[in-house]
Amino acid sequence: MPATYWYLWTGTLINRAGGFVVVYLTIYLTTVQHFSSTEAGLVLGLWAAGGAVGTMIGGVAADRIGRRPALLAAHLGACGLLLSLAFAQGLAAIATLVFLFGLVAESARPAFQALMIDVVPERDRLRAFTLTYWAVNVGFAVAATVAGLVAKADPKLIFMVDAATTLAPFLLILLKVREPRRVRPVVAADVPAGPQPGLGTVLRDRIFIGFVLLNILISFVFMQHLSTLPIAMTRDGIPPQQYGLVIALNGVLIVAGQLFIPKLIKQYDRSKVLAVASLIIGLGFGLTAFADSAGFYAVTVLIWTVGEMLNSPSNSTLIAALSPAAMRGRYQGMMSLSWSVAGFAAPVLGGWVQQHLGDEVLWLGCALVAAVAAAAQLWAGPARERRAAALRAM
Repeated sequence: MPATYWYLWTGTLINRAGGFVVVYLTIYLTTVQHFSSTEAGLVLGLWAAGGAVGTMIGGVAADRIGRRPALLAAHLGACGLLLSLAFAQGLAAIATLVFLFGLVAESARPAFQALMIDVVPERDRLRAFTLTYWAVNVGFAVAATVAGLVAKADPKLIFMVDAATTLAPFLLILLKVREPRRVRPVVAADVPAGPQPGLGTVLRDRIFIGFVLLNILISFVFMQHLSTLPIAMTRDGIPPQQYGLVIALNGVLIVAGQLFIPKLIKQYDRSKVLAVASLIIGLGFGLTAFADSAGFYAVTVLIWTVGEMLNSPSNSTLIAALSPAAMRGRYQGMMSLSWSVAGFAAPVLGGWVQQHLGDEVLWLGCALVAAVAAAAQLWAGPARERRAAALRAM
């Protein structure tokens, strides 16, 4: 692996290990700021809405001004906003800052992915995505385990520590990472026929947009673990610290699973792997309808984590395979947008269903959504692989 990749990997590990806000924000809003569940869901939704805007801005910026400048601006801006959140009071101020934080922080995602694809040869990309995924989940496990203890000492510290670990990748990129050589301009054969390449070109790419829509479905299910799941566990009398330990199991299992999952799935068709992953994720969240203890919740986390481990590497390599070289930032931005859309819908729609229809309807509905996504992955697979083969041949 090139040195640039390892600098990015190290920054990711540090940043995620201090990512206390993503784990603890729902609990912070409801217990420290005394927001209602509806207000907390709105704030979480605004985070995702900001992320939706940020990923599109970040994708364009990564292609136009470069991967490195886009990453530096995003990390520095996110650091400042986290420090502001530590001292913010009231729904209006917190909601505004959370929206801006989502916008700025998520603008880094397409630039990061595009830079990684730029510097890592195609034969090593599955390994690179797997290692990055491993770092993200080691960090998540650390953050989930430690965030509750830090917040108990002083809730403001969750924002301050997160800001410090956001500054770390900024410094690594500033001091160690160079902008990669510019790829050749986009030519007509690279992308679907139409006007000058831009975001409109991505939107007209039906094969890729279909993939994005499927990612929204399965991401909607998956994102419940940060929005409605802590509320469900609280209703069952499970304290926040135990929620942190249960959800940390997700990161721990992924760390262990990445020792063998990549080799296991490499020989199989990516769309079939994604379909199986969707079914397993749906099974795990569906069984949550019957959970009533920390141990039972832990079992459901174990199940849907297996699905996540199958989904993420295959998803990442397929995004890379479907992205024309000179438009990677825009394509990565569009895919990142799917996470933001799901991140908005999960707390808002999921919270409404949970409040008005009950936990059972929410979790069984998640299982149904995942099953639909699985069937669609199988149906769309052949066309995606033909597109990927055509891009490789250029």
